[in-house]
Amino acid sequence: MPAAEVAVASGIPEQVLLDKFALRGKHIASSDEHVSDMSVRACETLLAEAGVDPETIDVVMYFGSMWKDYAVWQAAPWIAHRLGAVNAYAVEYDNVSCGTPVALRLARDMLVAEPELRNVLLVGACRESYLLDYENERSRFMFNFGDGAAATLLVKDGTRNELLGSHGITDGSLSLHVKVARGGSVHMNDGYPFLDVEDGAGMKAQLDQASLRNFARAAEGALERSSLGLGDVSFLCALHMKRSMHVALCESLGIDLGRAEVLDDTGHMSGVDTLLSLDRAARSGRVRDGDVVLLLAAGTGYTWAASVVRWGPLA
Repeated sequence: MPAAEVAVASGIPEQVLLDKFALRGKHIASSDEHVSDMSVRACETLLAEAGVDPETIDVVMYFGSMWKDYAVWQAAPWIAHRLGAVNAYAVEYDNVSCGTPVALRLARDMLVAEPELRNVLLVGACRESYLLDYENERSRFMFNFGDGAAATLLVKDGTRNELLGSHGITDGSLSLHVKVARGGSVHMNDGYPFLDVEDGAGMKAQLDQASLRNFARAAEGALERSSLGLGDVSFLCALHMKRSMHVALCESLGIDLGRAEVLDDTGHMSGVDTLLSLDRAARSGRVRDGDVVLLLAAGTGYTWAASVVRWGPLA
């Protein structure tokens, strides 16, 4: 869905979408393509490239969007079954846009805590473009939402790409601001069926004061747990955000804009962004052996989260 089509649907000028939203376009799932389908495709590609037999997977963890094939349902068991991961324990960690850094943290903790586990297959997907009402101006900051999936395999005692520390910060006072009202026990059948924003001005005021500070706190916390500092960061993989925020974030962290991935052709895909950014940066050669990569995200609720990866062969 190119920016021109988003402009027609939303009434936001195309140039504003390009300049301010950092959105040249975004990908939209087909009407019969669900998060489980995208997750399976991402996992199949990963396992084939890595030469890994699905039967050797110990844990399959879904960490993607909470809006899945069915309202009250777990995607992870269905994904594991379709992959042929017959020996895997299925774990559901469905979340919002802070998904990747937190999922990496949880998976690493599982591997450390349980000696018998050898690996965890993590996969997240998003199909939230279908939750947008382009006539609702309260939700316009979400008009960049697109669809996609990403997967990674976390291996105990692996030979390259070490996952280091993680850190997160939550401000629960913002937890009711962004939601789909319909489908839960408060409004089972009568709520607004699209993403909506309650008190957008109040949320913006709080986030304007807190976001950069909490992004920095999450980053610094993850780096401290990795025995590193901001000066050690070689590359930033952050979630998709408006251009001014992206620039301000890089400046506040002391990271060159050229060393940060921008998903301006995909838009925002909930918890998928940071992992997709890392995949793109690595495949293009922008992330090189020896680089320290900061994965940084934030999600409504509101949680800011970071994880650190040292790219390349382990010593």
